[in-house]
Amino acid sequence: MKKRFFLVWLCAFAVVLVGAAVIGCGDDAPGDSSGADGDTDSDGDADGDSDGDSDGDSDSDADTGNVDQTFGCAVFPSDNPWNTDVSAYPVHENSDAFIASIGANTGLHMDFGTVWDGAPNGIPYVVVDSSTPRVDVTFGYADESDVGPYPIPEGAPVEGGPDGSGDRHILMVDRDDCMLYELYAAWPPGEGDNPSSTEWYAGSGAIFDLNSNALRPDYWTSADAAGLPIFPGLVRYEEAVEEGVIDHALRFTVSTSQAAFIHPATHYASSNTSPDVPPMGLRLRLKSDYDISSFSPEIQVIAQAMKTYGIIVADNGSDWYISGAPNDNWSDDHLHELDVIQGSDFEVVYTGDPIY
Repeated sequence: MKKRFFLVWLCAFAVVLVGAAVIGCGDDAPGDSSGADGDTDSDGDADGDSDGDSDGDSDSDADTGNVDQTFGCAVFPSDNPWNTDVSAYPVHENSDAFIASIGANTGLHMDFGTVWDGAPNGIPYVVVDSSTPRVDVTFGYADESDVGPYPIPEGAPVEGGPDGSGDRHILMVDRDDCMLYELYAAWPPGEGDNPSSTEWYAGSGAIFDLNSNALRPDYWTSADAAGLPIFPGLVRYEEAVEEGVIDHALRFTVSTSQAAFIHPATHYASSNTSPDVPPMGLRLRLKSDYDISSFSPEIQVIAQAMKTYGIIVADNGSDWYISGAPNDNWSDDHLHELDVIQGSDFEVVYTGDPIY
């Protein structure tokens, strides 16, 4: 379960026969374990460890975001755009035109689930660590890719399966260094589109520090057309079902995008200059009055994330396709409940001006 850590200071008062006396409020004295700050350690915070911070864990650094228990790292700081609550953001003045361009009467499609066409349905990821061998990767778009090396484990899951012919993303989360590695159109040595028999090949690759809000350089792609990381925008079973909360924006695709981007996106993949077509990084939210109470519990979690954190245009593809990670435990029938939500049930929020 994701943890939100709150600093709570407790001041205890005891009533005696003649009045009230303050028993303890403040820091413990050096070497004192009497609990003057509300705990029994010798530091000045209000948690029960002696590491000097107040985040409740045993390390000495203050956590920068919500720690994901799947791999023990925050997925970017809490003030990162992916983790920002946009439920009160103003509606974009061109919202109606953007929605019409994507399809006001077109329903959502959850582009993930259990299995489709013989392969896990969605964009998979793998958790690695410092012991995972690092390998060199040759890139088709080398001038906009991070050199690496990349921690690609044996049998790393590939989007579409090992023989798939689609985007072939590989996402790797390093739990030790809290780094995210992502590849697009990735092939192992001697296979598929890889011209090399000795090195991995990918169309593009990007590396993100999960403790940082740093963006890629403007006009740089990533493993995604928008220059965004993919992993933080996925709907994941662990969040929607096991934890019962999704506290970040979701990634989705449109069939026609504008030759522009809005930060945190840094890249576009279009020549269309119409101001009514969505730029990469455009952010939408499910309208607050849309009734989600009839959905299955995990579907309510997904829909609520769309209300609170929104969905972000991240790539060219089919309209209103929401991205997620495959899991054998998904209920595909439940995921189809979201098909009834249409484009007109969304509104675009203003998060910044486009960069052309």
